[in-house]
Amino acid sequence: MNTFPTLDAWLAHLEAAHPVGIDMGLTRIGKVKDALGLHFDCPVITVGGTNGKGSTCAILETILLKAGYRVGCHTSPHLLDFNERARIDGADATDADLLEHFEAVEKARVSLPEPVSLTYFEFTTLAILHLFASRKLDAVVLEVGLGGRLDAVNIVDTDCAVITSIDIDHTDYLGDTREKIGFEKAGIFRAGKPAICGDPSPPQTLIDHAEAIGADLWLVGRDFRYEAQPGNERQQWSYIGREQRRSALAYPALRGANQLINTSAALAALESVRDRLPVSAQDIRLGLANVELAGRFQVLPGKPQIILDVAHNPHAAAVLTQNLGNMGYFPYTYAVFGAMSDKDIDGVVRQLKSEVDHWNVTALPTPRAASAAQLEAVLREAGVNDTADSSVSQFATPAEAFRDALSRASENDRILVFGSFYTVAGVMAYRKSQHH
Repeated sequence: MNTFPTLDAWLAHLEAAHPVGIDMGLTRIGKVKDALGLHFDCPVITVGGTNGKGSTCAILETILLKAGYRVGCHTSPHLLDFNERARIDGADATDADLLEHFEAVEKARVSLPEPVSLTYFEFTTLAILHLFASRKLDAVVLEVGLGGRLDAVNIVDTDCAVITSIDIDHTDYLGDTREKIGFEKAGIFRAGKPAICGDPSPPQTLIDHAEAIGADLWLVGRDFRYEAQPGNERQQWSYIGREQRRSALAYPALRGANQLINTSAALAALESVRDRLPVSAQDIRLGLANVELAGRFQVLPGKPQIILDVAHNPHAAAVLTQNLGNMGYFPYTYAVFGAMSDKDIDGVVRQLKSEVDHWNVTALPTPRAASAAQLEAVLREAGVNDTADSSVSQFATPAEAFRDALSRASENDRILVFGSFYTVAGVMAYRKSQHH
């Protein structure tokens, strides 16, 4: 049996041990789950979707914590530390917390008559679920990694499934139409259990699948909705569900135009499980006021303004463009931009071109990334030229691209860091190193 003294050693082993990034099918992981005897006595809420998953998980987690519940929350990927993927009672699990559960998964894996191999994501998901199951929690919130139907998280039978949005992303694995992707995402639905969909125009495949398996489908606009009351200084809004109404809510502390729809989906999920996890209006108010999430339209204090956003597809880029447009006037906007080569980079660039003047494109530390030269080629094709007011420059790392933007930006300008978790993580790590 392989066993390692530190979490870092485990993660290095897992990265090397099973190189297949995504090995479709839940048979292997299911066998290890059974050998572990993994199950939850508390309600489980699963969150899938193209964009908005992380925000929705954070909103659910924070409201439930404010209501006094003990909560486990598993999200991915992480920005700086693996431990961000496993939160218990609002804090990242420690290395020591995780180690024994990595060992338990390995022990279960090799105990099988025919030991199976697990991907990095499958192995780490099992370890985090095993940790949560050992802690007598009141609620568990799980973010689905990719797709839904065949995702490692889908080995858990959820008590409530949430799908935030359905858009084209990961076409290599999930198909290239919203109908195909909708079907994959709907794979997290369960018979007789609430299935919340926050996408305002859900693909028919998702609706059909919910009906075919007998899930209790909640559609935004039909079963729940939000009403904004703009105009007054204390911006307020209301959630209207099947039986519950929550009025005079403040906007969530997460910035950005799409947060009301994510929050509404979270409130619909909580309404659907209210017999097991009741929350009060005050719990919701405190949750929305205190929710935080790194890298989701995160505006850092100080000048020049620095915005971190993990947007990496055209749908997310459109929301980012809208959020940037709502920030007021800046003479120049510098972008630190790095992206995966399998993304619709042209679609992302065309959304943001109107808000960005100077582009600092960067390579990223993963073989899946587009090169700086590829990114520059897309920008040139989209019509970005070098003038006094616009430019494209290439860099080897997000840190170097960011340092250059800092050296050129005046304090009235702004710097946008976006395009991938790796882009944001590179700049966050650089800033952290500078503050010590």
